[in-house]
Amino acid sequence: MRKGFRKYLALLVFTALTLLFGCGTYGEGEEAGKAASVRGEKETEEESIQIGLSVDSFVIERWVRDRDVFVAEARKLGAEVNVQDAGGDSREQISQIEYLIDKDMDAIVVVARDCAALVDVVKKARDAGIPVISYDRMIYNADSDLYISFDNRQVGVLMAEALKEAIPEGGEIFMIQGSLDDDNVYQVKEGFEETLKGSSLEVVYTASCEGWLAENAIPSVEEALELYPEVKGIMCGNDDIASQVIQVLAEKQLAGKVAVVGQDGDVAACQRIVEGTQYMTAFKAVGNEAKEAAEYAVRLGKGETLSEITEYTDDGSYQIPSRILIPWSVTSENMDELVIDGGYHRREDVYLNVRQSNKDE
Repeated sequence: MRKGFRKYLALLVFTALTLLFGCGTYGEGEEAGKAASVRGEKETEEESIQIGLSVDSFVIERWVRDRDVFVAEARKLGAEVNVQDAGGDSREQISQIEYLIDKDMDAIVVVARDCAALVDVVKKARDAGIPVISYDRMIYNADSDLYISFDNRQVGVLMAEALKEAIPEGGEIFMIQGSLDDDNVYQVKEGFEETLKGSSLEVVYTASCEGWLAENAIPSVEEALELYPEVKGIMCGNDDIASQVIQVLAEKQLAGKVAVVGQDGDVAACQRIVEGTQYMTAFKAVGNEAKEAAEYAVRLGKGETLSEITEYTDDGSYQIPSRILIPWSVTSENMDELVIDGGYHRREDVYLNVRQSNKDE
């Protein structure tokens, strides 16, 4: 039974009971007014769309931004959002999604910790009549109602093209990827490696950061530098990982000498790019993704169909309606045009450390 019908049925029952017993329950005057007020508040609560937002963790800056934009947009559309932070724990995320199911959410949006571990709980939600959106990371074999993400293969393409541009003479490069539990990692890798084919760049060391924990990159980079001290470039799974990689490079006086690329386009990454320690980021306008996801969640929660979405993505078992957004390659040369003039970050924030350095001089 769909949720909209359940609510409609509940409202009919409530109205009938009110007509049958309302006159005898409360007296006239002030008490009757209080009763009417209570009934009005309950009806308003019932009409409000309730959305569950389950997030892997908020360790990475971008998920904090996504959450804030999503919640703000949902509220503009008259919905309330119940945010759950799984703290990077798959079992905790499953438990939290079950809680959202028990709370009878109108829709649930999931940033998966482990893309393969959530299939049963997502099916449980859908069996309860609750639509589910796979947000940014596809949940495998679960037949989600919608998948919204960026073109992750294109992220890998942009990273490879940036390194080819930064290192025209060729040389050895490292790949420090994100969590292998995340399907996006494989898509990025596919685009990256295919674009490098036939180039003079050679991947000599590969590692991954379990749970997307950036600090896991530190021992890998230290080991890689010992094995391949002449490295020319490093591909990082995201900008948070890039921050740790660049920290290691700085300790070895290599920051700015090795071309580092990442993805997400957070403020810290943009700062490093204009400072010269990071070469490029595959910039994702996450605010746009969050706004669209909130809009789709509200519409699905109201029982609407997303008939305008005609693209589909294979989740392993099903073809999922999909909204795929396009990332941009951002370097110091186009930072102002794409990021600042586009209104994604403020100039004073991006150039904060550059201005401060100039003042010190």
